[in-house]
Amino acid sequence: MTVNNMIQIQCPDELLLSLHMNSEELSELVKWQTALALFRDGKLSSGLAAKWLGVGRVYFLLKALHEGGASLLEDSLDDFNRETSLL
Repeated sequence: MTVNNMIQIQCPDELLLSLHMNSEELSELVKWQTALALFRDGKLSSGLAAKWLGVGRVYFLLKALHEGGASLLEDSLDDFNRETSLL
C-alpha cells in the first residue's frame, strides 16, 4: 500500500508574480530543488528521488549533474556501492 503525504507551504501572491509562475509551477520547482538538494547532501538516493519526481533514474542523475551541482560519487566505496546496487 502506497501512502502519499502532502506538505503545504504559504507564499504571498507577490512571490508568484515576481517569479511569473502559478502555484503548480512553483510547487514543481520546489519539489525538484528539494530532491536535488537532498540527493546532493547524500540524504536521498537517486532512485528514490527519481521515483518521487516521476522520472527515470538516469534522467534525474543527468539533471542533478547539469543543473543541481551534484557529483555522482565522492570517491568513497560507500557511495559507489549505494549507487551501483540500484542498477
